Amino acid sequence: MTDIRRTLLWVVFTMSLVLLWDAWNKHNGQPSFFGPRTTATAPAAGAGSAPPASVPAPAATATAAAPGAAPVAAAAAPAAAENVTITTDVVKATLSSLGGDLVRLELLTQADDHDPNKRVVLFDRSAERTYLAQTGLVSATGAPLPTHLTPMTVAPGARELKDGNELQVRFESAEVNGVQLVKTYTFRRGEYTVGVRHEVINRSAAPVAPQLYLQLVRDNKALPGGSSFYSTFTGPAVYTDTKKYQKVDFKDLAKGTADFEKRADSGWVAMVQHYYASAWLVNQPQPREFRSAKLAEDLYSIAMVLPLGEVAPGATKAQDTQLFAGPQEEKRLEAIAPGLELVKDYGYFAILSKPLFWLLDKLHSVLKNWGWSIIALVVLLKIAFYWLNANAYKSMAKMKAVNPRVQELRERYKSDPQKMQTEMMRIYREEKVNPLGGCLPIFIQMPFFIALYWVLLSSVEMRNAPWLGWITDLSAKDPFYILPLLMTASTLLQTWLNPTPPDPTQAKMMWIMPLVFSVMFFTFPAGLVLYWLTNNLLSIAQQYVINKRLGVTK
Repeated sequence: MTDIRRTLLWVVFTMSLVLLWDAWNKHNGQPSFFGPRTTATAPAAGAGSAPPASVPAPAATATAAAPGAAPVAAAAAPAAAENVTITTDVVKATLSSLGGDLVRLELLTQADDHDPNKRVVLFDRSAERTYLAQTGLVSATGAPLPTHLTPMTVAPGARELKDGNELQVRFESAEVNGVQLVKTYTFRRGEYTVGVRHEVINRSAAPVAPQLYLQLVRDNKALPGGSSFYSTFTGPAVYTDTKKYQKVDFKDLAKGTADFEKRADSGWVAMVQHYYASAWLVNQPQPREFRSAKLAEDLYSIAMVLPLGEVAPGATKAQDTQLFAGPQEEKRLEAIAPGLELVKDYGYFAILSKPLFWLLDKLHSVLKNWGWSIIALVVLLKIAFYWLNANAYKSMAKMKAVNPRVQELRERYKSDPQKMQTEMMRIYREEKVNPLGGCLPIFIQMPFFIALYWVLLSSVEMRNAPWLGWITDLSAKDPFYILPLLMTASTLLQTWLNPTPPDPTQAKMMWIMPLVFSVMFFTFPAGLVLYWLTNNLLSIAQQYVINKRLGVTK
């Protein structure tokens, strides 16, 4: 039974770390151990100076090859565009006069992973990446209207937020069939949410019934850098009050099998990646349609389409929308729109991860340091599971105490395994030892520890967050490898405190396995290593005290 318990624990431990290592490889663009090898994709259509020539089509004209999107027939050669750069205290945004698209967004508070002198770029239109925010009009009848490929003129005005709390930039489109679209972007101090007001002016002699589309376009290229060894979700997402948060996988879009709610009176669309997200938001209840498409090789869209109703000749109709583009700061997201905090990917353990982050955030509000908050959270978890762990350590200590007798039985009855097992069970009954007593606490605590891993891996608050001395970024690896070395030493000490297996091969494995897997921690973020080190030290202290009380020594 002792061997079964150890084997079970080693299988769980080994498989967990293999899966973590595989996810780390996938996050860094390496092929998975368990999946087919991916091939390099061609550059996305729309990269460089020319934007993607697609818009959501009305349901009646959607093509079978690309549901919800159709090529623009007269968009062979986009006109020359003027770029306008808007700077606030938190973003530097580049807007194009071709459709009034947001074609580049630099997050001024977020340092780049590779170069601390640069800042994270979210939206981008370059030879390397395509990630855009677009809006325009479509008609249920298929009549041409201003789209994100329609030339616009930019109204003069301030381009940098110096005084006051907001800055506006206005785009006016050329008339298409007598219809003009006016976009007004409103940037506010300290906010990653941009107000976008759309005004439809009907200068034709007949009424029109336009639909406004709010679209995010992105390629599927993995971003360099990042500190997670879990492969967090990257791709489109849809939220409605009825179906809640629905991820849309790029692979499903490519196959035409993406499944999500298509119509609702509420909700939003988003593009999600590790630490950051963008989303088109309309918080007031009104009918809307959700569409997605593969626009070209390695280029995808997610869109929300809003019927604006009939606009009479000479009349104007306005629609207010919001564009969020920034870091996944949970409290900020909760205040912007219902369910927007769900873009922060906690995996399958969100039900535990959310309260753990809440507790971690409360500790940070007191301690003002994320490193000390991590340590305090581990201490609280240890207190919560104290008696559970104490019973496990008592069981292990009793196993250590009877180990000499078990080894003697192995030598005496090595030619009679059945007799050996019978005598071992007799000893366990006499000494009131449960060979599997140390397993149950581990399985009960495992979901909490995995959930805490997700919290530390998914929280953008850890980026560039210092702890102590040489640890200046908890989301990056320890530059001097001090924490991984201490973690390795603590793991070996914990192994030494555990009962020595009678089998010499198992005894060697008990020492080899921690050493092998400790190497992985040299590449892990410092916040994760700090969490693991703290947990090890508290476990060692508790195990030592229990061993001493029971009179068990090495």
